[in-house]
Amino acid sequence: MPIHVVKHTQFNWDCDFPTEAHPLTMSGRDLEADDVLLPHHHPWGQFTYAMQGVMRVDANHSSWIVPPQRAIWVPPDVVHGVTILENTRLRPLCIHASRSPFPGNDCKVVEVSSLLRELMAALEQHDQHEQSGRERLLMELLLDEMPRCAERPVRVPLPTDKRLKALCDALIADPGAECTLAGWATQVGASERTLTRLFERELGMGFGHWRQQVRLAHAAPLIARGVPLSQVAAELGYASQSAFSAMFKKTFGCSPSTFFG
Repeated sequence: MPIHVVKHTQFNWDCDFPTEAHPLTMSGRDLEADDVLLPHHHPWGQFTYAMQGVMRVDANHSSWIVPPQRAIWVPPDVVHGVTILENTRLRPLCIHASRSPFPGNDCKVVEVSSLLRELMAALEQHDQHEQSGRERLLMELLLDEMPRCAERPVRVPLPTDKRLKALCDALIADPGAECTLAGWATQVGASERTLTRLFERELGMGFGHWRQQVRLAHAAPLIARGVPLSQVAAELGYASQSAFSAMFKKTFGCSPSTFFG
């Protein structure tokens, strides 16, 4: 019997949670745009695959965009919330802490390999109430394949400093704004030098790099929705579609249509 798929954001549904003896379980959620899973945590890690649609995951003072055919790893006990940006079919894999496929407490967005996708499709058809030798083999192969997948992050780190937060909130609301860092400095009450230092200290990247990540995050649901790249580029402040595509390919090594396809 295939896994049971829910269409709500509640946490108290009938789901098998991982144990040492059964370290990996799968569940299913089909959610609509603007659905929200409020911040929560659990003692197991979660590897969530977006079969279709786009979601944003907020955790560890960062925000990750997960487009179709990507998956995000959230380590055990990390508080995280999920916002659905486009109608999405999620297939979360819950993984016992003792078998975490990635070290540390960092979230990761990876490209789902063809093998990993087929393994998850096979596991989805199993009745997880009846463990079998084949299911155990699928689990082991899944756990082995996950860390082999290439990382493909669209990550927007978020600050704590009030001055930098004011700047970042404004840019997230209007990622196409063309104001320079010097211009933002006059608006938030800090010198350009101070903001430069804060970007590096709190966000681990410069102003230009951070703004680029915000623009990519904003582009994700638009591209997934089928908005023409020329319109996406214009909304994000790029002079042309080719300029936006060149930046995207430099960052991810492929075109936007390939990345979100």
